[in-house]
Amino acid sequence: MESHMTFSLGDGSENLYLNIVDLAIVFMMSLVVEWMSHTTYLSNFSDDNNVRLGLIQTGFYVVRMVVAYIVMLAVMSFDARIFAVAVAGYTLGFLLFGSRVFDENELGYHKASDLPPLSC
Repeated sequence: MESHMTFSLGDGSENLYLNIVDLAIVFMMSLVVEWMSHTTYLSNFSDDNNVRLGLIQTGFYVVRMVVAYIVMLAVMSFDARIFAVAVAGYTLGFLLFGSRVFDENELGYHKASDLPPLSC
């Protein structure tokens, strides 16, 4: 079995991500990672139980990391289309959830996310 070490369009390879639905799934997963990276979930809870809130926060962190690693594995297929839709999903996600374009705060201050930033 031969694998590509450069980006290709997946022609003639055993690539599972060739149809539009799979590309849309990779796009949505990268969008979800950005959404989870820039939202505050715990502000909706009026619970003072730090253990419960910490477990909820840890659960969201695990989900975000699993989805981010699945996107990474998809990009490692070296298919240029998958790379393009993953970058497009992360870009749109940052525009919608992380940039100041749609910031609700009049002073321009961002709320801190409940999760630590993704580090590469």
